[in-house]
Amino acid sequence: MGYKVACVGATGNVGREMLNILDERAFPADEVVALASRRSLGVEVSYGDRTLKVKALENYDFSDVDICLMSAGGAVSKEWSPKIAAAGAVVIDNSSAWRYDADVPLIVPEVNADAVAGFTRRGIIANPNCSTAQLVVALKPLHDAATIKRVVVSTYQSVSGAGKDAMDELFSQTKAVYTNSEIVNKKFPKRIAFNVIPQIDVFMEDGYTKEEWKMMAETKKILDPKIKLAATCVRVPVFIGHSESVNIEFEKPISVDEVRSILRNAPGCLVIDKHEPGGYVTPYECAGEDATYISRIREDATVENGIALWCVSDNLRKGAALNAIQIAECLINRKLISAKKKAA
Repeated sequence: MGYKVACVGATGNVGREMLNILDERAFPADEVVALASRRSLGVEVSYGDRTLKVKALENYDFSDVDICLMSAGGAVSKEWSPKIAAAGAVVIDNSSAWRYDADVPLIVPEVNADAVAGFTRRGIIANPNCSTAQLVVALKPLHDAATIKRVVVSTYQSVSGAGKDAMDELFSQTKAVYTNSEIVNKKFPKRIAFNVIPQIDVFMEDGYTKEEWKMMAETKKILDPKIKLAATCVRVPVFIGHSESVNIEFEKPISVDEVRSILRNAPGCLVIDKHEPGGYVTPYECAGEDATYISRIREDATVENGIALWCVSDNLRKGAALNAIQIAECLINRKLISAKKKAA
């Protein structure tokens, strides 16, 4: 018997990607339901070669749902995830609402799959921030090999991480540049076309942004609380794909060749690292792909046991939708959930 899966936020970038990936990976679902707010009622979304009509979250009965993929923002998740979990569904939430709750596991399956069993406390599992997900996939096997002390990361994050309106703003501003029209900022505090913006999310008292704080807090929760991390998160005029420049300081010596070999054999990682023009991966190439791509591996001679690298991933997939579905697969493969008997 297959599972009944509900996708909340089905009309958004990540929701649509979740439906695509459920079909691509032949997820064992007998029924998939697309849900969103009342204003999206009746909107049609694709699920493989099928079309689903969106239903309203506000009056949906979750009593026979097994897994709920939640991608509708923090406020919606805060209100609805506990209700959905109470109805007996496991909620896999893509917002930041539950990531820092001690009773909610924060999961990247390649990194800390064993922690998924903790879902029984609240019935909720949190998906990490998109920039954190790809980072820890690369860090985990290296941490196992040589113990990471400190990470300094600068991100180059695509506009899709801020939603469809942000993608539309990049498109309209780029068009306005070429047509000599007025450039309007709505989604971003400054123009994004042909520019970069060193602010993602709100500023905190210490001068870091919330996005930078998320990377620090989530890396500690997922990987190791002893790791020190400093981040600078930058929005760049790219539609899909987050890139990261990462400097890592290890407790033990580790060579460039060892790093390359470890990452080549690590789950979720794909190393493309030729020291020649074009011998690296850019966000353009990673769009639509599942892997975290790693390039530019080299020694960081400014610290003892230092390595620098470049990593790129599709933020809508590994950073969000794919990771959520991998979590659902993990629950099934470990026999932590079973499908409810549905009424005839």
